[in-house]
Amino acid sequence: MKILGIDSSGLVATVAIQSNDILVGEYTIHNKKTHSQTLLPMIQDMLRMAEVPVEELDAIAVAAGPGSFTGLRIGAATAKGLGQALNIPLVAVPSLEGLAYNLAGADALVCPIMDARRNQAYYGIYDVSGEMPVVVAEQDAAPIDTVLQKVRETGREIIFVGDGVPVFANRIAEEEGLAYRLGADNVRYQKASSVAALGRKYMEQGKGVPAERFVPIYLRLSQAERERMEKENISSGTNE
Repeated sequence: MKILGIDSSGLVATVAIQSNDILVGEYTIHNKKTHSQTLLPMIQDMLRMAEVPVEELDAIAVAAGPGSFTGLRIGAATAKGLGQALNIPLVAVPSLEGLAYNLAGADALVCPIMDARRNQAYYGIYDVSGEMPVVVAEQDAAPIDTVLQKVRETGREIIFVGDGVPVFANRIAEEEGLAYRLGADNVRYQKASSVAALGRKYMEQGKGVPAERFVPIYLRLSQAERERMEKENISSGTNE
């Protein structure tokens, strides 16, 4: 089984190919270019260098969210277009679960945090000591103080990963008595290899779906939608 992994849910654009249990190739870019500029060329270059014809792909694993609204839509559109053209299934991998899987086998809980702006974070808490991440706290969007409270309630050491680490590092350090570590740079950000590996496991569980049925997981309204609702509330004289 050859699976293409795609993750454009955050600052990083990353793609990978996994053939059965072998990582054939991975291509990651972390710069200021938009994912619409990088994602397809990255996929094309990686397939060419790995000498894997696109027709040999059996499925596409996609980081389904939460994360950047624009990034998620670009990733979804790319995967859906390829999936429909090749008539192969897509498998949704929660973005935070993919991040947690970067530390598969760690004897600690992992809390991925992605910057959701307005002092909030997308987060989840996972036990990654086994073959599959086990959800300890479901992924959600919440103020960073709420996230740290949830982490404290586990009573265990936590490893933080994700693009929220540099954003909230000072606040985390202020939390007295919290047993934690910050994930190293090489495992901190999204890795399509993790998405592809989890996608393979989910495919074996029968969780692949036709491309047209794939839907990203947003968790909350986009900034544009929130601003529109705020303007509507103001114009109608409400304050909700």
